[in-house]
Amino acid sequence: MTDTAVDTTARHSNGSGPSHVRIAIVGAGFGGLGMAIKLREEGIEDFAILERHDDVGGTWHANTYPGCQCDIPSHLYSFSFEPNPDWSRTYATQPEIWRYLRGVAERHGLIERIRFGTELTGASWDEDANLWRIETSRGPLTAEMLVAAPGGLSEPSLPAVEGLGEFEGKILHTARWDGDYDFTGKRVAVVGTGASAIQAVPQLQPAVERLTLFQRTPPWVVPHRDRPVTDRERKLFRRFPALQRAIRSLVYWRNELLVPALVYRPPLLKIAERVARRHIAEQVSDPALRAKLTPDYTIGCKRILPSNLWYPALQQPNVEIAFGGLEQVRGDGVVMPGGELREVDAIVFATGFYVTEMPLGDVIRGRGGVALSDVWQGSPQAYRGTATAGFPNMFWITGPNTGLGHNSIVFMIEAQLNYLIGAIRTMGRRGANVLEVRKEAQDAYNARLQAKLPQTVWNSGGCQSWYIDANGRNTTIWPVFTWRFWQENRQFDAASYELTARRPAAVAA
Repeated sequence: MTDTAVDTTARHSNGSGPSHVRIAIVGAGFGGLGMAIKLREEGIEDFAILERHDDVGGTWHANTYPGCQCDIPSHLYSFSFEPNPDWSRTYATQPEIWRYLRGVAERHGLIERIRFGTELTGASWDEDANLWRIETSRGPLTAEMLVAAPGGLSEPSLPAVEGLGEFEGKILHTARWDGDYDFTGKRVAVVGTGASAIQAVPQLQPAVERLTLFQRTPPWVVPHRDRPVTDRERKLFRRFPALQRAIRSLVYWRNELLVPALVYRPPLLKIAERVARRHIAEQVSDPALRAKLTPDYTIGCKRILPSNLWYPALQQPNVEIAFGGLEQVRGDGVVMPGGELREVDAIVFATGFYVTEMPLGDVIRGRGGVALSDVWQGSPQAYRGTATAGFPNMFWITGPNTGLGHNSIVFMIEAQLNYLIGAIRTMGRRGANVLEVRKEAQDAYNARLQAKLPQTVWNSGGCQSWYIDANGRNTTIWPVFTWRFWQENRQFDAASYELTARRPAAVAA
């Protein structure tokens, strides 16, 4: 029923490999693949990538729901060192992004270095041996360095709904899609109105008998500027790579123009709000419905969503909107906010991901066997979103406070890759085999970062969002211009770390 699903069956590793590597990388998405490429550029071949899925792609492998599409322009949503002149649309769809990542992995000879179907189940720092002891679903290994690149949108979040376990129909999450399930003629409930919902609902609506949408909070939606890239444009990009780089730069700086409003002067967002209000006024003629679909928080507090199909889909005869959350599920259906039962054949949860909880925090243990989650106590922190005190030789890619509400996460990833390569070079020059960020440096960094957040729209916009953790802290968003992040990570700042050369004890088998 959709052209967005993709067959990811491909040649891949069986998960076997050496029991010890210099560097273990967790995740084969943008972060993990980028790290492996940069290691090879440094002449480092002693690494392995652990990937729980059966192919590369991370988020873009897991999310195959109908309509899945990136909301960052294609030219900016790729590695700067691996441009793609052949994007078919100005905003790429999931299959095309996955094919791009697969192609990158193949061109750099990474497929045979990835242990597919291998999930990290535990990692503990061995202070005697000065290495990480790693447990996986396919057996143990050890590594001198651990790089966690699971991506922020990797662990689906299901709400705690009464009676969900009793439901007799099909339950899906947009990040765990079943492409074999036939929605034709089915009665379907969709829970959530975020980015995945506004993409999936217009694709599901024409096929189903009835679609019931549970809306707790409406999103701000603006017109989508997506269009096909012409053959002539692609030919020009292939012949003149500098032209594509110039467009990439223009797109980047255009997106950065949102920062003054998002960060320093939220009232400036009234301009964007007028665009969104005009969009809903043009697409929703019923004033009562329009009012219920219009948010009461500042635009930008949650991610601004582009779509030309969302509002028309919601007004189709086979769609009803339940204005309120899903409170209860029964064996044959869902309970509406007023208590009425709606019989449904399937429930689709478009409810996002565990972002601030960072599930790997429960299984990674540093000095003294202390888990990351116990150190963080619900508020993840890292120095430069990369290193955490008490966890030597362990680094994050897209760690705490590296997320964005306006620009490409790939830009942030490349900045972190540059920083990590600097760390590895520094260890080599100094003959160090243990590197750990100083706690005072980490605390000072996060204090400065958190001091910038209260005045931003993400903290003061009047919404509840996944940017905010259980303690009320914004541990997700980078709060200023992204070029500042790049600038701060251009050079590895060794003074903020303890670098030591320690003779390891004999490594037990």
